[in-house]
Amino acid sequence: MIKWEEKLSPSVKGIPPSGIRRFFDLVSEMKGVISLGVGEPDFVTPWHIREACIYSLEKGYTMYTSNWGLLELREEIARHLYSNYRVKYEPSSEVLVTVGVSEGMDLALRAILAPGDEVLIPEPCYVSYSPCASLAGGVPVPILTTADNDFRVTAAQIEEKITPRTKALILSYPNNPTGATISQQELMEIAKVVKKHDLIVISDEIYDKLTYEGKHTCFASLPAMKSRTVLLNGFSKAYAMTGWRLGYACGHPEVISQMVKIHQYTMLCAPVTAQMAALEALQNGTDEMLKMVAEYDRRRRLILRGFNEIGLSCFEPKGAFYAFPSIKNTGLSSEEFAERLLMEAKVAVVPGNVFGGNGEGHIRCSYAASVENITEAIERMGKFVQQYSSCREEACS
Repeated sequence: MIKWEEKLSPSVKGIPPSGIRRFFDLVSEMKGVISLGVGEPDFVTPWHIREACIYSLEKGYTMYTSNWGLLELREEIARHLYSNYRVKYEPSSEVLVTVGVSEGMDLALRAILAPGDEVLIPEPCYVSYSPCASLAGGVPVPILTTADNDFRVTAAQIEEKITPRTKALILSYPNNPTGATISQQELMEIAKVVKKHDLIVISDEIYDKLTYEGKHTCFASLPAMKSRTVLLNGFSKAYAMTGWRLGYACGHPEVISQMVKIHQYTMLCAPVTAQMAALEALQNGTDEMLKMVAEYDRRRRLILRGFNEIGLSCFEPKGAFYAFPSIKNTGLSSEEFAERLLMEAKVAVVPGNVFGGNGEGHIRCSYAASVENITEAIERMGKFVQQYSSCREEACS
């Protein structure tokens, strides 16, 4: 009998499984649960986008594409970025179509990191950033943000963490899990630090279209930042295309060419049918996308008001489709709160600590759910919070 515990990679064994997926799996086994857990739109991909996929199959598009992705799609991505942010990319050498933004992040980190290189990661953050840095041989260095500063990282915080081994900074605004956004002026200050210390920036902007106040600033569009930025984006959130698994990476030809090398030996190419659908989304999907964003904004205000009414203080999210309320007044840890809420009230949320240690004392709630489900979830949570707040008051009296 082979002793697998002795044969497996220590670096992989040392990485915990995704806390998000654990709760998703629990929900799938229970009836009557309202899920505010997984960050997935409750909208179906608009019909004309699905139809483009179906039509491509009818025409026989079932083959490999270039490792880089369909040229027509890369050209449309480049036009889209220039039209929206006035940042110009060459489709043939600076744009790579990936299997979601998650693959793009993995490729970027593996392409730039040598063993021991440090990656600065503002937390709370998406669960894959630190594991991907570790798997690429790097050392993730957290930068803790708090509700006191609206969960925005500052240039001063970044500079404080820089050492001779620092190579890269990951930025993710609008932010998952907090819903935080960041202003152009604040990004300009960060850009000064990036240039001063010769850093690479990996900017995950998958939620750029889900910005509810002001206008999103593309980090690569800032002066002198395009050449040192790997820009990641995709179709999952704005176009309700999570299951299509399609994203893209844009950057300097030197780094993109190295990312393509890894991509061609692992994924080969993104599915052609998904690429044809994405092309339709960029060319004709704006109206449907704006309708979905307006609906998310309505739900954002609903869930924020609901949390305040039931006694959970919540920073106002300005982007993405997540709220990150504090649950400290219940006396429960994030894990305890999420597990008991699921078992006792049948509402699924994600404990904040899975997004980094600074997420402890919070939970992530996705408002990419129907108004009816959000309303019912808030009612159930209100009774749950009242029960544990009362228990805490009695214990203290």
